Amino acid sequence: MSTSGTEAARPRRRRGAARERLLSAASRRFYADGVSATGIDTITAEAGVAKMSLYNNFSSKADLVRAYLDARHEEWRGLYRRRLEEARDARGGVLAVFDAYADHAAFAYEHGFRGCGLLNAAAELPAGDEGRAVVRRHKEEVESLLAGHVEELLPGRPEEARAVAEHLAFLLEGAMARAGLEGGGTRLEHARTMAADLLDRL
Repeated sequence: MSTSGTEAARPRRRRGAARERLLSAASRRFYADGVSATGIDTITAEAGVAKMSLYNNFSSKADLVRAYLDARHEEWRGLYRRRLEEARDARGGVLAVFDAYADHAAFAYEHGFRGCGLLNAAAELPAGDEGRAVVRRHKEEVESLLAGHVEELLPGRPEEARAVAEHLAFLLEGAMARAGLEGGGTRLEHARTMAADLLDRL
């Protein structure tokens, strides 16, 4: 690479590093304190970057919120994929979804576990906000993953499989809500046991 090419790459790397620091700081503050309560100054101070750096990487706070939601979705998908690698069959695939949520709940959050970070953020966003659409797509993907595993357990019975997947999704969301209120993953453990019992009765 030429010297000029190397010099051009350095600012890009610096911008990339600043973006990651900003997103990491925003993720911590949005989850711990809420989206509305977290100002730009708080995020830039925690990230250790100038305010202008935020606007060099994100067009607005709303853009940063969407990036946070996308990152949290991808983080969960990574947890799910790792759990899925341990699954031996479709039943294990369903339980991998529950385990991935439990793994998310077990993170060392600054003020403890507060429930689903995606739903917490969506609750603060106005109707029609693109961030709410991101959260909705995440929840739809989770239910679709459940449905895919259940369909393997109920071949030729797609309607029943979708109904069971919806049941499991509701069980998971209810457990997340209670776990968030109680600040721990016990309800998720109970939900996993209930899901396993339901699958064993199919």
